[in-house]
Amino acid sequence: MKRSPLAVLFLTVFLDLLGFGMVIPILPLYGKMMHASDIGTGLLLAIYSIMQLFFSPIWGRLSDRHGRRPVLLISILGSCGSQLGFALAPSFTWLVIARGFAGVCGANVTAAQAYIADVTDAKSRAAGMGMLGAAFGMGFVFGPAMGGFLSQYSPTLPFFVAAALAAINFILACFILKEPRPAAERTAARTLTWDGLVRTVTTPRLIVLMVLFFVITFGFANLEGTFSLYLERQFNYGRRETSYLFAYIGVIMVLVQGGLVRRLVPRVGERKLVIIGTGLMGVGFLMQYAAQSIGFLFVAVAIVAVGNGLNTPSLSSLISRSASGDHQGGVLGVSQACGALARVAGPIIGTWTLAYGPTMPYMTGGIAMMVGCLFATAFVRQPVE
Repeated sequence: MKRSPLAVLFLTVFLDLLGFGMVIPILPLYGKMMHASDIGTGLLLAIYSIMQLFFSPIWGRLSDRHGRRPVLLISILGSCGSQLGFALAPSFTWLVIARGFAGVCGANVTAAQAYIADVTDAKSRAAGMGMLGAAFGMGFVFGPAMGGFLSQYSPTLPFFVAAALAAINFILACFILKEPRPAAERTAARTLTWDGLVRTVTTPRLIVLMVLFFVITFGFANLEGTFSLYLERQFNYGRRETSYLFAYIGVIMVLVQGGLVRRLVPRVGERKLVIIGTGLMGVGFLMQYAAQSIGFLFVAVAIVAVGNGLNTPSLSSLISRSASGDHQGGVLGVSQACGALARVAGPIIGTWTLAYGPTMPYMTGGIAMMVGCLFATAFVRQPVE
């Protein structure tokens, strides 16, 4: 029986994100165990994205020339090595180095998005990107819950388990993940130059989408980078409770990206979903800034999760549809570099604003999202079929 390429990719990305999700909520607290400062914790989270900033366009271009499959396999293998590096790090410095190595090899998003672009048409592109988002969301559902549970027994156990998952994923991907485009179809990509990619990315439509992608990613990275410390200081939550709240966010994102986006895109289009989603994120962040009870916080982060679930796959679809087939990997790599830059700025600015109060990161995030919503309303256009 022939396997669906999207189903196989879903499994590959889910297993990768399961391990990734296990460590994200506990990594800042693990760094604190090694006597890291708030700024040091921000650096620990940001170094991954600093490396992605430089390497995502390279991996994307390599996937155009040599295929999506080898780039995905390298990314999975690098994830395994970095997780072992976390577990075995003798000091905070080595923890930062391991995190940086993970960023160098973190090409899974770029290659996976390009893979989806290869096997979908324009009408089903957003649904495909939503499927990828659902895989991410499920990783954040089960990953944080597993990480919080395992961390009760040992601070390093989640990292060892994540490394084992990455090793299993690599073996499975070697056997079941197929290249979406034959070598003959990649010949044209080998003749395209970096100058050609730059000219493509700097078209007015793509510049607008890249800027918006940066703003949206900044907002969510601001949440990811500060949420553990915020919950600890505002509600006295530890690793387990924090992991469960991350899982709660993941459940909502799975439902939105895996089901709701597929139904809404044909009716309203990606542009409106981007505007609505960005506005919802802004409202949710400002509510989180004002939250004084855990019940109100649950409502606030749910609104943020719904907003992010609507706009992320829709925006990725718009970016993909604005690029030619031979430049899919390169253009999506540049978009991920913009996202990486945002994930550098988000944790650093977020942890810096913690000095002015545990809720201040969500004031800055809310303002950024409202500005992004106005920007999207003014400049984003729905592609003509």
